[in-house]
Amino acid sequence: MKANPILLQKKYSRVIACFAERQGISLDGALDFFYHSEVYQLVRDGVSDMHCMSDAYLAEELEQEYHAKQDRGKP
Repeated sequence: MKANPILLQKKYSRVIACFAERQGISLDGALDFFYHSEVYQLVRDGVSDMHCMSDAYLAEELEQEYHAKQDRGKP
């Protein structure tokens, strides 16, 4: 199911702000990571109604993806 694009933009901003705060990173850094994440693709494409999940849940999913990508980058 697809969500209203305006509502999705508002959801994105809340999730990005929550993610940035929880990770202690800048909003710019969080924004960049979000728009290149798998979480964004799933929400954007309406997979499993991800847009219906809470902002905190999506921020937590982003955190997991963020840490997994950081771990892969380490030698």
